[in-house]
Amino acid sequence: MKLKDSPPSRRPMLAALGIACLAGGAWFAWRGDQAAGPGEAALETFLGASWTDADGRPFDSAALRGRPLVLNFWATWCPPCVEEMPELDALSRELAPKGVQVIGIGIDSAAKIQQFAQKSGFSYPLLPAGAGGAELTRAFGNASAALPYTVVIGRDGRIRERILGRFKLESLRNAALSAAG
Repeated sequence: MKLKDSPPSRRPMLAALGIACLAGGAWFAWRGDQAAGPGEAALETFLGASWTDADGRPFDSAALRGRPLVLNFWATWCPPCVEEMPELDALSRELAPKGVQVIGIGIDSAAKIQQFAQKSGFSYPLLPAGAGGAELTRAFGNASAALPYTVVIGRDGRIRERILGRFKLESLRNAALSAAG
């Protein structure tokens, strides 16, 4: 039934119902924005995704919920990305006893990441994300999807630090320790 085809006595009621629905939708949208700040929805996407590591084994990202995380977006073809990876590996070993998990999310093919992982021998997980990784990095606040890009996430799931470009190790360490707090 169209609004103009309804009896005149129902038109105000239908119009009021429509306005109430619009207001309710706007409130829920606003409330959702308040509950999940920029990047927090991206974290839910990351935690809910089905991942495999560089060796093709399943990686349970959901098990990371409630842990402090350092997510580093990188690619094999990105020199600054590759240069900072030994520091990330050392940081991963240093902070693992404090519960901090470092993860490399490769914006590259699974084959290239597997080949790179076999040569490098890094101790932290390297997850191939392919081209979809660029969208994930954007969701975490990197509008240009430039690399490298590092995100530090606290136990509470809130973004503590975003670093576009090569990080400074001491600054990253302090952010990760604060996230582990």
